[in-house]
Amino acid sequence: NAPPRRKVETESGFGPLDEVNFEKMKQVGLPFWLAGGRATPQAVKEAFELGAEGVQVGTLFALSNDSGLLPKYREQMLDAARKGNLQVRTDHRASPTGFPFKVVELPGTIGDESVYKARPRLCDLGYLRSSKLDETGKATYTCAAEPEAPFLKKGGKEEELEKRMCLCNGLLAAVGLGQERPDGYKEAPLLTLGATTTDVEDMLKTHPNGWNAKEVVERLLSAVPVNA
Repeated sequence: NAPPRRKVETESGFGPLDEVNFEKMKQVGLPFWLAGGRATPQAVKEAFELGAEGVQVGTLFALSNDSGLLPKYREQMLDAARKGNLQVRTDHRASPTGFPFKVVELPGTIGDESVYKARPRLCDLGYLRSSKLDETGKATYTCAAEPEAPFLKKGGKEEELEKRMCLCNGLLAAVGLGQERPDGYKEAPLLTLGATTTDVEDMLKTHPNGWNAKEVVERLLSAVPVNA
């Protein structure tokens, strides 16, 4: 997610200023793709009509049998969708990068407040660190999800620390690459999906036992004329 141009009082924080002017997009003369709530046959058809090269879809592929998600987490999310209570929130504080990040609220994961609070602050992978020069001209690296003391010592601001999540460890745990600490602590997964969970519910109506990536593509293109 790119952050909103001017945050408004909605769950996502996005407003009218974030709406795309497709005519101006086409005038640029470069190819473009649409993303966000585009995982339906009609939305794909509309994207082509608007001049897009295609769409970006994440959730249906992430929940497919071909994805790298551990099966137990995929099944937990699908089960929640079957019951109509798959919850995904747009969290404006979770990512140490400052960009909005969509978090699945599922027991036993970092999206569960109690699990998040129980995790010791730690940044030992560093894929999202920021670099800067300290007062001596030496390069330093910071992450707002790292322990407070070193972050502040390296010039980080205290207000940047609140409610940050370690995306690196959490996302790797979701695909079975979670670290286990010497003291026995195991990294909990952080799960992310798109906010439009009705797409998952619709897919389950025709594929109640799950689906593969090919079936997702076939469904998305089902409303597009063959010669489009």
